[in-house]
Amino acid sequence: MNWTLFLSTFTAIFVAEIGDKTQLAAMTLSAGGASRWTVFAGASLALVATTAMAVAGGELIGRMIPLVWIRRGAGVIFIVMGVLYLLSPGEPGETNTSGAGESSPENREPA
Repeated sequence: MNWTLFLSTFTAIFVAEIGDKTQLAAMTLSAGGASRWTVFAGASLALVATTAMAVAGGELIGRMIPLVWIRRGAGVIFIVMGVLYLLSPGEPGETNTSGAGESSPENREPA
């Protein structure tokens, strides 16, 4: 086993997953009175399944496209996402589907 690859993969995924929506969903489900071991098993199996799909997809793509182009493509995608994030109005995850200006506190009717 390549321990350097193992540890770098573990570290990257561990740091990326801290505080993400999957972890928040698992906390919510266990706080709701559900069995924490059932939530742990379900969340773990889901993470293993999605990781298996990502690894299989990565291997397939790696066989068809040279690694240098995969890295360049990933870099471009991250840059585009960063620019879109910087240019987007409002807070992350906040959407305004009710019309312009209607979501601001001063335009809301009192409850």
